[in-house]
Amino acid sequence: MIDRAIQFFLAGGWVMYPLLVMSLLSLTLIFERLLFWVFSAQRTGPRRLAVYLRLYAADQTSDQTNRLAKASKNDCTLEGNLVATATSSNTTNEAILIGHIESMRPSIERFSSMLSSIIAAAPLLGILGTVTGIIRSFDLLGNAAAVSDPSIVAGGIAEALYTTAFGLTIALVTLFPHIYFKSRADRTLGRLETLAGVISEHRSTDSQIKD
Repeated sequence: MIDRAIQFFLAGGWVMYPLLVMSLLSLTLIFERLLFWVFSAQRTGPRRLAVYLRLYAADQTSDQTNRLAKASKNDCTLEGNLVATATSSNTTNEAILIGHIESMRPSIERFSSMLSSIIAAAPLLGILGTVTGIIRSFDLLGNAAAVSDPSIVAGGIAEALYTTAFGLTIALVTLFPHIYFKSRADRTLGRLETLAGVISEHRSTDSQIKD
């Protein structure tokens, strides 16, 4: 199995080396994002949003801010971070909350552009290997008198096919995790924006009651 994989790699030519680097990079980034969404942000989601929405929808009482601050104090989720920011200042408005969400966006969408680039570049590198392999085969066929072993020509064709297959495999393996990570990021940002709107509306209502 390992010997066949080595033969497959060597038959692909020089393009296989950047494809190998790209595949290792893709797997590393996918692993990092899995750690983020499965462990670091495992408690984030509609349930956390519902908890804070219920707190903000509760009757206006003097200790509501204290209850919100207590609920978000030890909450490491993104929603908890946003509520903690809101409760730490009495002057927080929607623009400030949106700005805070934007400051969290890089960690939420981290490596998204890199994964997109790998999805686009891997097949192109595979096609480049296809072109160089076919060029080599045609060069050998153009000098058919010097070709005594048909396997030499077949080697160029194999180079073309192997690089294409490897490039497409990398793109496909990267594509589906990227779609999952992007959908998680979009849903998370949507929940944070919803929560920011509720917090801002609550602050406006609270200010009117005090006035």
